[in-house]
Amino acid sequence: MTPITINTPALLFPAISLMMLAYTNRFYAIANRVRSLHDEFAKNEANKKIIVLQIKNLRRRLNMIRYMQAFAVLSFLCCMVAMYLIFRSLDDAATIVFLISIVSLIISTLISLQEIFISTKALEIELSDMEGIGKDSILDFFKK
Repeated sequence: MTPITINTPALLFPAISLMMLAYTNRFYAIANRVRSLHDEFAKNEANKKIIVLQIKNLRRRLNMIRYMQAFAVLSFLCCMVAMYLIFRSLDDAATIVFLISIVSLIISTLISLQEIFISTKALEIELSDMEGIGKDSILDFFKK
């Protein structure tokens, strides 16, 4: 295997940190939405069906964010271990650990992509409530 330098895993540090910050922001936004839906559910009898759909969607997204963050943290930890292994001149082990870091980052990003698609579905639920069930959805509008 080709040995990597200490700069290689160090390059991922800012990217992973920014991703984790974005994931944390998503988590806080969902947490605030859950709290507002809880209040709305307690007060409003008419829209309980829509609220229940939104709650199911939010629960799924929260689980996804948990895994996104876990894989991002694993990637960050593997980068640090890879740097330590490079420092100790264990180049083959460092390369393998760095590869694990990259795979973890890819998994985290793919889960993030899936979560984005689910979040747009949540917006569809909101919009369908406002525009009426019989009308075209926003996705149908963009397909035309």
